[in-house]
Order: sequence, then C-alpha cells, then structure tokens
Amino acid sequence: MTAMDINAIGTPVRRLDGRAKVTGTAPYAFEHAVAQPLYLHPVQATVARGRVTAMDVDAARDLPGVIDVLTVFDAPALADDSDGELSILQGTEVHFRGQFIGGVVAETAETARQAAGLIGVRYDIDDHRTELRVDDPELYTPEKVNPSHPPDTVEGDVAAALAVADHVVDQWYSTPIEHNNPMEPHACIAIWENGPRVTLYDSIQGAHAARKTLAPLFGLEPEQMRVISPHVGGGFGSKGSPHAHEVLALLAAQRTDGRPVKLAVTRQQMFSLVGYRTPTHQRIRLGADRDGRLTAVSHDAVELTSAVKEYAEQTAIVSRMMYASPNRGTSHRLAALDVPVPFWMRAPGECPGMFAAEVAIDELAAAVGMDPIELRVRNEPDVDPEDGKPWSGRHLVECLWRGADEFGWAQRDPAPRATLSGEWWVGTGVAAAVYPAMMMPGNSARISYAGPDRYAVAIGAADIGTGTWTTLTQIAADALGCPLASVELQIGDTDLPEASVAGGSSGINSWGRAIVTAVRAFREQHGDAPAVGAEVTAEAPDNPESEEYSMYSFGAHFVEARVNRFTGEIRVSRMLGMFSVGRAINPATLRSQLIGGMTMGLSMALHEESVRDHRFGHVVTQDLATYHISAHADVPAIEARWLDEVDEHVNPMGSRGAGEIGIVGAAAAVVNAVYHATGVRVRDLPVMCDALLDI
Repeated sequence: MTAMDINAIGTPVRRLDGRAKVTGTAPYAFEHAVAQPLYLHPVQATVARGRVTAMDVDAARDLPGVIDVLTVFDAPALADDSDGELSILQGTEVHFRGQFIGGVVAETAETARQAAGLIGVRYDIDDHRTELRVDDPELYTPEKVNPSHPPDTVEGDVAAALAVADHVVDQWYSTPIEHNNPMEPHACIAIWENGPRVTLYDSIQGAHAARKTLAPLFGLEPEQMRVISPHVGGGFGSKGSPHAHEVLALLAAQRTDGRPVKLAVTRQQMFSLVGYRTPTHQRIRLGADRDGRLTAVSHDAVELTSAVKEYAEQTAIVSRMMYASPNRGTSHRLAALDVPVPFWMRAPGECPGMFAAEVAIDELAAAVGMDPIELRVRNEPDVDPEDGKPWSGRHLVECLWRGADEFGWAQRDPAPRATLSGEWWVGTGVAAAVYPAMMMPGNSARISYAGPDRYAVAIGAADIGTGTWTTLTQIAADALGCPLASVELQIGDTDLPEASVAGGSSGINSWGRAIVTAVRAFREQHGDAPAVGAEVTAEAPDNPESEEYSMYSFGAHFVEARVNRFTGEIRVSRMLGMFSVGRAINPATLRSQLIGGMTMGLSMALHEESVRDHRFGHVVTQDLATYHISAHADVPAIEARWLDEVDEHVNPMGSRGAGEIGIVGAAAAVVNAVYHATGVRVRDLPVMCDALLDI
C-alpha cells in the first residue's frame, strides 16, 4: 500500500489537529495572543418586558481597573438596527429577561464582572407572555419556515381519508426547550483600529457568514472586517450566526483606542443569549387501511418565536416526504413571546419533528398489529412524495433490515410488557431517520503550489470539532493525487476564499466540492508539473442534478431499554444506528459524528429540558448541574454502522452530510423501546420516572 493509498478518501485518518488540541496549542477564540487586552462583562435586564428608566453607573466607574461603562443611554449607534436580536443598546426597550442593557470594560475579567454587579437599574415594567400554549389566540402563520419552506402544505383530503380509515392515530406530542451547550462557550476578541479596520477572533461556525452579518451593522465594508476562527469548540448550531455578544464586544472596542476587548459568555448567560431549540406541541394524525398502508398523514406544529425577531422552525416538513400517502397536510403556527430568540440546534426541525412522527408510526403499528419495521417498509415511497422527483439514493429499507439483523430484532417478543429481567422490564424500539443532503452555494477554494510536492489549500471553512481539518485535507490530497503530508490546509479566516457556514450537515458537501473544482482548474491551467507559485482560485458551480433528484440521507435506530418495575427508572442498555450517508470520507470521524448524534438523541429522550419560570420570564435551569445531559453512566453500548455506497449525484466525492442524521429519530427509538418494555406510551419529552410509576 502506497502513501497515497492510505491517505485517500475512505481511510480512517487520525485527526490532524488532534495533537494541537490535546496539548493546548490550538487557539480557541478567547485564547488568541493579543497585546494589552481588556475584558468585557455584560449587564443584563432583570425584567422580561418593559423599559430602562435609569442606570446608576457611578460605583462601577469608580472601581479601580474599570476603563469604560456602556449603557442604553450612551452606547455608540449602530448603522443598521433592523435586526431585533443584534440591535442592542440602541434604545431603552426590554424585550426579554437577560437582554443586554450595558457592559463594563476593565483591565481584568474579575473587575469587569464585579463592576457590572454594582450598576443599579430602574425599570418601567410591563406585563409579559412567555408560555407556549396550543390555544393561544395570538398564534399566527409565518411566511416561511427555516430556511425557506412554505409553512403549510395540503395534498388530497386528509379529513375525508381519516373519516374512512380502518386505523387512526390522533395524538399530541411535545418537546421542551433545549439548549445547545457546546463545550467552548461563545467567546470573541474584538479589535477596532483606525481606518476603521476591525479584527474579530470569534467562536463561530462560519467566518464569512459572521462578517456578512456584522459589518453592515457598523457601516463597514466587508473588506474592513476580518473574522478569524481556526478552531471552534463545538456549536451544535448555536454558533451558526452571530449573536448579541459579538455586537457588544464591537461596540465596546470602538471606545478603547485600539486595545483588544475580550468577551467570554458565561455558561449561565448562554441560556438567554445564544439561541435554543424551540419547544413544540405537535398533533399527528395518521390513517391507514387494514393492511397498514397509509391513507392520510397530517402533522401540525405549534412552537414559539421571540417577539423581537422571528425564527420559525420547520418541524413538520419531515411528514411531507417520509412515507407514501395520497392525502397529506402539514402546518406551522407560531406564538411570538417575550423570550430570547430561538435558533438552530442540531437538526433543527427534523429532530423534534421526527420524534413525534416516528412515535406516531409506532402507535399505528401497534393499532394495526404489525411489526413496526414491516409497517415502515410497506409505506416506502418510490419517489419523493412532496415533489415527485426520484431519489438520489434512498436506502431506508436496507438500513431497517440490516440494522434489524445486526440488532437481533427477530428475537423480540412483539407483545409489550412481555420481558421481565429481575426487577427490570426490557423492551426494544425502532425509528427511522432522515436529513436533507444540503449543499450551499458560493463556496470557493484556492490551490497554490509551494513545491516540491507541497500544496497550500485555502478555504474559509470552519472546524467545529467535526474533523474538517482532516477530511478536507483528505479530499484535497485525493483530488491532487498526492500524499496527505503534501497538503497544507488553511481554514477559518475571512482572508481566505469564501466558504459557507458549517451547518445543515452541508460543510463537507459544499467545501469539498469547491476544493475538487479548484484542483481541476489548477490541473487544467498548470498541468501535472506546476511551477512554484502557481495558483488558482475557483468557485464551485451549482449542482444541476439537485433539480433532478431528491437528495436525503436516511437511517434506522434500534434501542434496548430497561425500566425498573418499582421506581420507573430508565436505563438504555444498547443502541445501534444503521445509516445511508453516501461515501464515507473518513470512517473514524464519521463514526464519531454519528455516535455523537445518537448520544444527543438519547439525552433528548431522557434528560434535556430547560425550565422557564413564567412568573419572571427566565430559564432557571441555567447550568450543567440543573440542565441534565447524558453522562458516561447513561450512555450504553452505542454502535453506528453505514452502508457501503457512493451517491454520485450529490457531489464529486459521493458523500452526503452526516453531522445531524444521528440525532434524528434517536429519541423516538428510545420512547418506542420504553413502550415495548412497559406498555406505557409516553408522548412528552423528556421521559420522566413519574410517567412510568403505574407499571
């Protein structure tokens, strides 16, 4: 085996940035070396709705080490204040508890925090609304749901089909507020120099996307702002776009005579500032004939948004394409409340939507008296039910059967509450998974020959812990036909060619396509023996096949759950995921992503819930002691497998995204396993012991 062979696409190369990360030499946003930094601590509103009438800052200004205090009465003006989340300190209105109303800049972080606590604030307080209710009279229909889907769809006559169906499921399901909580909190360093010239070291999932959003707020041209983010310690979507803390840091940096301003959002502050998964109430109605074939599918979602800025999650769209049915309807309704702005969280829309949809399918299987795998296979569509396009590669049935075989599904007793092991009821559950194979436009890459046998590959992509440093290097080496060691990858900087955000499992699809395009252009211009200094920058073209094929990744989750007959305690003993994600660029990083998603789905099913105190409008579970996530003791034997396939229609590498498919459907599989173990159907997440005390 040659060096080229072991570095090609499809080999489990160790993370190239791994040593730097474990030795602490990989700089994260707050850690970049800057001269004479100052530290910023925010001042946040303590009411959910009202107006600031006064801020007493004298005690804060008098504290030794304090350099500046910003308030809603004296902060620099923004050039564009149209974004309700980002236009901070531009007026006295308070739209949610935790909103920025000021900030303190000091020589140390401790001084800034102490001074912020000394500021006295007076308010005129208004009544607030923070509770999501399905009977809210002010529910409305958004113009679109994330990112650009129509909010409602109707095909056929759902009501009529339900009226004559042999079997009907009509239930409500709910998911709570969930918070992303990446390991690295949101952080940045802002440097505002004369010119003006702005540098922002940022923990962000897309440097170019951050600049596009932030530069206009300050009246800057894009080339006047540089955003640098070579290493990002997780994001799960929350770092997919700038939030108010970057704006606060830039506002403060305008008044520090060029000294850098550092801001690290605390874990507690993250629960009100950087997005979260909207809670949902979902009504699923399924109709089927006596053989289990769907005759009607209806999926209605009620969720919240912020009164200050709309974000509409696409919760119900999975039911538009997942299974074949002649009658289908979906809808989304929003309540605009006095809460922070919700935002992306791993597989936004598809994740909570598939929880409800796949539990409902399990309920239908029980009503029909059919194995839940067979029911899904029986309703497999030949083409995309939403648009009639052929699939680029739909292998859900293969995932179901292969996963069932490996999991040992055939050995299960189909009756619920049939297996007791000591004091534990034991059950198994299955759920399907789906996620679109997204590819973002406008991505470019630069190939430079530094010779001999040295190539610099530059693209402003982001690595948020997914392995981008490694996989993009592999793609480049494969396209160039050179060993991995011959490629020097440069990412995470707006000085590099344009790259889209790391979101929607689109990163490798989009950036890899750009790199392959640039390599091909490089070879056309410079041949196989380029001169030192030869260079080409090329933009990836649109994929014409995206108009001809429906492109999705699919999967199947299998779960074994144990429920204590006396306490209702739930223990998931094993999980298996079988996925269809196209070609594996790097099996090691792919497995890591899939298992990470499955673990997050387990956590969603059994642990995660942000609790809002509606009397005061804030989330009270704002740390990792009270906001529970799955710990090592909760995570069972988890294994992820994938089909050996190449999707030649999606991109030159034959891959599809895999960052989010692992979480989609995982919570439903857990809940379905709990039902099989106990005979108790739980429709609200997370599953608590008290729901199972009657077993």
